[in-house]
Amino acid sequence: MTLLVALTWDPKPWVDRFELHLPEYPVAVLGNEFDRSAVRYVATWGPKPGSLSDLPALEAIFSLGAGVDHLMGYPNLPDVPIVRVSQDDLTHRMSEYVVMHCLLHLRDQRRYDAAQRAKQWDADRTPPIAGDVRVGVMGFGVLGQDAARKLQLMGFDVAGWSRTPKTVQGFEIFSGPEGLEKFLARTDILVSLMPLTPETRGILNASLFAKLARDGQLGGPILINVGRGGLQVESDILAALDRGILKAATLDVFQVEPLPTDSPLWTHPRVTVTPHNSAVSDPDKTARYIAQQIRRHEAGEPFQNIVERSRGY
Repeated sequence: MTLLVALTWDPKPWVDRFELHLPEYPVAVLGNEFDRSAVRYVATWGPKPGSLSDLPALEAIFSLGAGVDHLMGYPNLPDVPIVRVSQDDLTHRMSEYVVMHCLLHLRDQRRYDAAQRAKQWDADRTPPIAGDVRVGVMGFGVLGQDAARKLQLMGFDVAGWSRTPKTVQGFEIFSGPEGLEKFLARTDILVSLMPLTPETRGILNASLFAKLARDGQLGGPILINVGRGGLQVESDILAALDRGILKAATLDVFQVEPLPTDSPLWTHPRVTVTPHNSAVSDPDKTARYIAQQIRRHEAGEPFQNIVERSRGY
């Protein structure tokens, strides 16, 4: 009985935590020698194609993050449950990031940063209050709903959009292609928390930006993407910023990561770049969660947060 750790980054902190929280399971690391017939569980992010094949005793794959797009389309992926990590720690980190950047845009903090560098006393403008600003959360699952509740506590006017119809008390939720245009038309700050699927790839594009509200209090619509880099068309973001279709953008995810040094996103005056750290998985808390799921399964209980492969999340 073995737990296989298959990562694209240093596995040692994860191995240490799994050995602490799941001591009854030997831990193997992809790239080292191990008995493939003994592997019952895999904890992974972005493994090389084919590396998870030929594991005859495999019972589940755990994705070490909120998304599973790194596994969708994976060649010869074993036909076992894929379990998403869903834990309060990751959810709270994401909401902190979203609220912080909505507030930065509300108070036009980048303008004051520039004024400070220029030693200018820029006191001629009074920003709107949160209640005058409409935030649209695109992707209304666990992360989207938590961020929406916290934005609502700050006073923002928050609505959601979901691929399928959904009811969440306290929020107006639009759904499907037919609801998307209405959702965008009432949105001053667009927060993207969608999973990356064939249907959502490239959805943050020129056509979508043109449908965002033009009558808001911020001087133009703002994009915050904390979902996946594949959701956005970066050339369209830059063009929309230069043409005034978007006022600003906060981007934590990119089509290529790390973001290449020659990308114009680094130096664009209305773009905030962060290194895909809006909600980093904590090894200790994640290992605890996976250990709990394994013990549930071995006690005859179902896994929680199983991915629907047909939907991609």
